[in-house]
Amino acid sequence: MTPKTPLLSVSGITVRFGGLTAIDNVSFDVYPGELLGLIGPNGAGKTTMLRSITGVVRANTGNVTLAGERLDALPIERRIRRGLSLSQQLVKPLRNISLIDNVALAAGAHKTLSPLRSLMHVSQADEKARALQMLQSVGIAERADQLPGTQPLGVLKRLEMARSLALNPKLLLLDEPLAGLNSREANALADTIVDINRRGVTIVLIEHNLGEVMRVCQRLVVLDNGRRIADGEPRAVMNDPEVRTAYLGGDNLSASAVKEEEHA
Repeated sequence: MTPKTPLLSVSGITVRFGGLTAIDNVSFDVYPGELLGLIGPNGAGKTTMLRSITGVVRANTGNVTLAGERLDALPIERRIRRGLSLSQQLVKPLRNISLIDNVALAAGAHKTLSPLRSLMHVSQADEKARALQMLQSVGIAERADQLPGTQPLGVLKRLEMARSLALNPKLLLLDEPLAGLNSREANALADTIVDINRRGVTIVLIEHNLGEVMRVCQRLVVLDNGRRIADGEPRAVMNDPEVRTAYLGGDNLSASAVKEEEHA
């Protein structure tokens, strides 16, 4: 892969639920090393778009390509093995085991592909070492031996990210990682996402916190009513009249209001 060759190509994806078109012929590319923001108002189709990439939702038409390989016919688990990882908005760790064991289970996923392979690998030393590295990368290594049930939401969000990173993904999909956090926590977690991206992890970020999106993302793709309405540099995209109408509530929004929103 080179920076000019897309790592992920989404081409003509349409998703229908009965008579409702949730995604309408959407195409976009994600390039190696990017931190791309996928934004839009509630109901725009952002999470459905991510789910169609991972295979949780099957598209009616279109295709998804990762590192040159078509994923359309593959089930979820095989798409994950090809290099996708999704950090979900609703964090659901295994609450009866420690943070490090939660991450170690993800790190050892390749050993559980078959019962025979599982029996051949008894030691967890490598997985524990990788799990600790992932916890360090998201800033919660000092809590490694604690249980998830005792942790605040901000720590659980970081745990979810560590579990996703433990899969060693080519592309990390983040679905509203800042949701539910106060401004200080959101700012700190956004900085962590930037650090992860700078280490070479390509990221697609869905997020409603526009201030943090504008601060950390290199490019934005905007959806509205299931359609792609913009794609480009963040400030130029947010100055697009159609985006202002769809995402910020009207094309008469003043420049000062945009500035205030960006720095919220």
